[in-house]
Amino acid sequence: MLKWPNDLLLGSAKLAGILLERQGDRVVAGFGVNLAHAPTIPGRETAALSGIALVSPEAFAPLLAASFARELARWRSDPEGLVALWLESAHPLGAPLSVHFSAEEKIEGRFAGLAEDGALRLSLPSGEERRIHAADVSLGTA
Repeated sequence: MLKWPNDLLLGSAKLAGILLERQGDRVVAGFGVNLAHAPTIPGRETAALSGIALVSPEAFAPLLAASFARELARWRSDPEGLVALWLESAHPLGAPLSVHFSAEEKIEGRFAGLAEDGALRLSLPSGEERRIHAADVSLGTA
């Protein structure tokens, strides 16, 4: 399951993550995938792909590169289609979320989908909708 903004979950455990960083007019993409084993992170479940399939880094890297190239092309030609595909693999609409901007600032609401620019749409208890462009998001409420 995909969890906004950058996690891939296996059940409720983090299997992989993506980090994007802008440098001038370019974006650098970094991928971390737990292939052989998962790190121990206090307070967080993690999983490794080896629990369901054995894949070497040498075999996985070309698959990841090809998939990334395909989805980058989709984003450039059909961003709405990419959003729709993302939503098919994401936590369900209406799922409770905790959004942490800092250790002191947190809001809670329900997942209302993605905006056309990829921002998280969060439905607040007041009925207002807030668009989130950057934050740490947890499934459920904390």
